[in-house]
Amino acid sequence: MTDLPAEIDVVIVGAGPAGLAAATVIAQGGGCRVVVLDREGQAGGVPRHCSHSPYGLREFRRLMTGPSYAKTLVEKAKSAGVVIHTGVNVTRLLPGPTIEVTSDAGPATIRARAVLLATGARETTRAERLIGGTKPQGVLSTGALQLLLETGQKPFHRPVILGTELVAFSALLSCRLAGIKPVAMIEPSDTVTARWPTGLFPRLQGTPLLKNTQISQIDGQAHVTGVQLSTGRTLQTDGLIVSGRFQPDAPLLARSPIRADPDTGGPEIDQFGRCSEAGYFAAGNLLRAVETAGWSWSEGRAIGAAIHAYLNDGLPADPGQRIRRSGPISALVPQRIAPGPALGLSSLQLRVGTALTGRLSLLSDGSVIAGKTLRSRPERRILLPLPQAGTGPEVRLEPRGSR
Repeated sequence: MTDLPAEIDVVIVGAGPAGLAAATVIAQGGGCRVVVLDREGQAGGVPRHCSHSPYGLREFRRLMTGPSYAKTLVEKAKSAGVVIHTGVNVTRLLPGPTIEVTSDAGPATIRARAVLLATGARETTRAERLIGGTKPQGVLSTGALQLLLETGQKPFHRPVILGTELVAFSALLSCRLAGIKPVAMIEPSDTVTARWPTGLFPRLQGTPLLKNTQISQIDGQAHVTGVQLSTGRTLQTDGLIVSGRFQPDAPLLARSPIRADPDTGGPEIDQFGRCSEAGYFAAGNLLRAVETAGWSWSEGRAIGAAIHAYLNDGLPADPGQRIRRSGPISALVPQRIAPGPALGLSSLQLRVGTALTGRLSLLSDGSVIAGKTLRSRPERRILLPLPQAGTGPEVRLEPRGSR
């Protein structure tokens, strides 16, 4: 690894789709040096562990596997002049903006004109989901499964998959490609979380989909032998894939000057991706968990363009104002709206914590300026137009009943 710079124009933390897309846009804009840092040994983010398609339609107008997609992102960034350093852990965020890092070369400090945080999201663990029982081998997150499959290992033959977010179907497809046949998919609610027609896929694969079902206990000593369900049934299995329920991978915020949003767990930003501390920006699944690689790529490009404008004094200093909200909205991004050019995020992104129907309204100074009837499930992307700054923006959700 070459020596890390002591000073640089832009540091991007995270070499996934959002970070690499932003780096490419900033470097292509010219006039600045861009480095990307990633703690993994190889750049490309989560997609490089997913041997299946579809990737790349939004970005490159062709179907690609995850590794091919990740490789293309890296190549395009390097072609634009971006320098990528892997095996680098960012340990602290300081005003400046300044970051502290560590690598095989030892600790170092880097001062930049702008820092973009694009560290992505992580799946919640078995412990965080309060699943009881023993602690045998064979309980994996989707990410851990993909890593093992990438190295040719087969950790089990007949696992159970917990969850029906898009990542759970990615796990199902990865298992199929590796010759692993899941026993069942388990969904605690009465509906599949991922969008239709993904719910048809388990049946096509001969995998039962059990809704309204919880996993209450894991059995086994050295290895998983079964899982006990809330219905009283026990499934004989040799593994458990605990998928989804993502949350931003944001431990760096804890000791930093950057204000975290209490609902998403990620940094609070305005539509330009600016954090509360000057010079820091954020993009991708660090903002809210979780979106597709294509969405994160698009978001990285948009915020990359805003960062390039910032470097050329093209963004206003006004931090804007918080967007008020009412009703059962579990997440809102961005949380602030500032005056300035038409750059950055193009819409408000909302999520709800439970499946519901209702009326969603965007208000300015108490008057409704946009709205729609909402029928949504948890973790679904809900979009509204960005309100104008300085007009008392508010998002209001009035439920008409849960489902």
